[in-house]
Amino acid sequence: MVCRSFAKINLGLRIGEARADGFHDLLTVYQTIALHDVIRVSIERGSGIEIKCPDPRVPQDESNTCYRIVERAMAVLGAKAHVVIEIDKRLPVQGGLGGASANAVATLLGLERTLRKKLPAAERLRIAAEVGSDLPLFLVGGRVLGVGRGEQVYPLSDLPPIQCVVVTPEVGVSTPKAFAEWDRRNVDQKLTASASSDRMKKLSRGLSAWLSEPYSSAPSSFTRRGRAENPLLWFVRAGIENDFEQVVFPEYPELREGKSALARAGAKYASLSGSGSTLYGLFVSKGAAERAAVQLRKQGWAALATVTLPRRAYWSRIFD
Repeated sequence: MVCRSFAKINLGLRIGEARADGFHDLLTVYQTIALHDVIRVSIERGSGIEIKCPDPRVPQDESNTCYRIVERAMAVLGAKAHVVIEIDKRLPVQGGLGGASANAVATLLGLERTLRKKLPAAERLRIAAEVGSDLPLFLVGGRVLGVGRGEQVYPLSDLPPIQCVVVTPEVGVSTPKAFAEWDRRNVDQKLTASASSDRMKKLSRGLSAWLSEPYSSAPSSFTRRGRAENPLLWFVRAGIENDFEQVVFPEYPELREGKSALARAGAKYASLSGSGSTLYGLFVSKGAAERAAVQLRKQGWAALATVTLPRRAYWSRIFD
C-alpha cells in the first residue's frame, strides 16, 4: 500500500508554562500543506517490523515513530505479520513540518488497508497521542486547533486553499533544546506563571477573533478587485506569532534572515513552522508564490511553492 504523508505548518504557536509531566502547554493552529513524503507498507510472513529508508538521518529501529505506531496498532488489532515500511523522504528532517509524525500516521493508515482491518477512530487517536504530540493532527487534516501539548486536536472549519512558499535552510533545530532554551530565558527574565497564562489568553483572544470572522465579511482593506481576500491572510491583524522564533532566531540568525527574505519576496505573512528550521510565507496568488520561490532560489535559499490542503483534499489525496 502506497500513501502520501503530507506536511503541516503552524499558524501561530504560543508556549505556556512547563507541566508536571515535563511537557509544555501549547496553543496553535495546524494547517496541512501539499508537500509530502511517500510511505509504502507491505506485509510478509513472519513477525517483526522492518524500516527501509536511504536517508541516514531517519532511524530504522524502534525509535522511529513508524515502528512505534505499528507495534501498538498490531497489538490492538491482534494481527501477526512481518511489516515492512519504506520511507521515501522528501521533507526535511527536524524541519518543523511534522514529517516524522505524518510518516507514522500514513503508516498506520496504510497498515489498516493492507491488513483490511480498521481501528476505531478513538483508538487511532489514543495510539497516535501516545507516540507523539503532533500525530493526532494528521488524523484530522485541514485546519486544526491544537491545545494541551498539541495532541488535543479539534477540527476547524476549512478555508479556501492559499498559496505558500516553504523555505528549508540546511540546519536542524532540536525541539527539546528549543523548549529548554525557552525555559531558561523565562527563568532569566523572571516570568511568572500568571504572565505565561496572560500570554496564552492574549493569543486565544486573537485566534478567537480570527476564527469567528465570517469569510463573507472581509473588511474593505482585505479585498482586491471586488473579491474578499483569503481569510488565512487576515490573522496578521490578530498579532499571531510563533514563540519559538524568540529562542531559535538568536541561535540560528540565518532563520531570521530567511523570514525577512520571504517578506521581501512579497509574503503577506511569514513565520517559522513549529520549532523550525522550516519557514513559510503566505501569498495572494499562485503566480506570486511561484515568482517568489524563483527569486528566493536565485538568492541561494531552498524554496518551494506549494498550497494549503483543506480537509477534503487532504483525505482524497492520501491514497490517490
